[in-house]
Amino acid sequence: MDRLIIFDTTLRDGEQAPGFSMTVEEKVTMAQQLEKLGVDVIEAGFAAASPGDFEAVNAVSETVKESIVCSLARALESDIEKAGEALAPAERKRIHTFIATSPIHMKYKLKMSPEQVIERAVSAVKFARNFTDDVEFSAEDAFRSEREFLFRVFEAVIDAGAKTINVPDTVGYAIPEEFGKLIADIKNNVPNIDKAVISVHCHNDLGLAVANSLSAVKNGARQAHVTINGIGERAGNAALEEVVMAIKVRKDYFKDIYTGINTKEIYKTSRLLCRITGSFVQPNKAIVGDNAFAHEAGIHQHGILAHRETYEIMRAEDVGVPESKIVLGKHSGRHAFKARLEELGYKNLSEDEISMLFEKFKKLADKKKEVFDEDIEALILDELFKSYEEVKLIYFHVLSGNQAIPSSTVKIEKDGQEIIETSSGDGPIDSALKALEKALGITGRLKDYTIRSLSAGKDAMGEVRVVVDFDGTISSGRGTSTDIIEASVKAYLDAYNRYLARKTFIEKRITEGI
Repeated sequence: MDRLIIFDTTLRDGEQAPGFSMTVEEKVTMAQQLEKLGVDVIEAGFAAASPGDFEAVNAVSETVKESIVCSLARALESDIEKAGEALAPAERKRIHTFIATSPIHMKYKLKMSPEQVIERAVSAVKFARNFTDDVEFSAEDAFRSEREFLFRVFEAVIDAGAKTINVPDTVGYAIPEEFGKLIADIKNNVPNIDKAVISVHCHNDLGLAVANSLSAVKNGARQAHVTINGIGERAGNAALEEVVMAIKVRKDYFKDIYTGINTKEIYKTSRLLCRITGSFVQPNKAIVGDNAFAHEAGIHQHGILAHRETYEIMRAEDVGVPESKIVLGKHSGRHAFKARLEELGYKNLSEDEISMLFEKFKKLADKKKEVFDEDIEALILDELFKSYEEVKLIYFHVLSGNQAIPSSTVKIEKDGQEIIETSSGDGPIDSALKALEKALGITGRLKDYTIRSLSAGKDAMGEVRVVVDFDGTISSGRGTSTDIIEASVKAYLDAYNRYLARKTFIEKRITEGI
């Protein structure tokens, strides 16, 4: 078995992308999760780039114990010295030094001759070995470099002590077949290549970073530079989750190649990065996007319900996603609709009732992008049963501030009686919901809470959607208001009323013997 070394550069190349900068504390938090994920090498930053980057590399070095901690450095003694100093506390450390090797870079950026570049590369590797035996050398813009010159550079740096030689497609110019051939050519034309690991660093300017990385692996590369969610300079880098899952899912193609990644931590790592950077993953993103395991088309939904592998090549839980999601919309079929009714607890409906509700559902779905559980429950209650009395909100009052303990008072009308309760909490919303629960006489477990703006401006309408577990029954609710606390209280109460309606409905059906 051949292990593919996963070199994560989320904290270095990933952070260089506009909008993805992180504080030292955030980098440490992310590094701890990357270590939990099972990443082999964590490139913590570019120590010589700024005092903040130096501090981050140093802090990660002090924290991470299992993964190798790495710092980037230009082929300059001053850069390498900074990297070595920042990495000093690391139990396992690597210096990653680089210099450009393509004609366009040597002429216009470096203003150096090919021989000067080789001399500088060798000198850098030798100097880096004063700080660690684990030295990686990158030939920047390797794909656009002249092949014979590239072979000479790699042979020289390996002789100088580089244990890893990295082949970057710096500008994302390569096509998979070409890039795979380059790796094969390096294996066949660098005499001492058996003394080093071949690594690749692919950019996504043509959307081919993952494809190029996999082609390289197939042709002998045994380390891949990747980032979480594929973030990075310009269009980004090869996405860790895509490279890793391709290797795992297509064992038939990649034969004896494996990674040490704990794939069940992938989704959690992706979401952590989103929270830290304030970014989001596009819904159709492979592996970690919201739609990656979601199905709306009726044919797909029927297939998934009958046998998962009809339309899914991996299990959602394999990457840490709780479960596949059947999304109800205008393309959904009767099988998916019936399955959702049963999931919601409505298992006593006749076929005629299901058919009638499905017809109403399809009309509703033509008007909405997505039909939520509360929409389905509204159909059931409006069409089949509505003999319960809803709990009504009369008013709520919240006291909060940066020097005050948040506390709330809620007044509701329940079973013809008015009930007032108060409670404190971790914040104004938490205190308000706790007061509401005391008034309702039930404690729910909040499973999901989402906010979205329905309009623009300072007085924008906000919608809150909650999913709550009441005594083992999952119920969802929505509330809207220009006040987000009010929207939250309304949503929670809506969820409770739907739970109450379902409970009353089921009890009546049981009493009627249906």
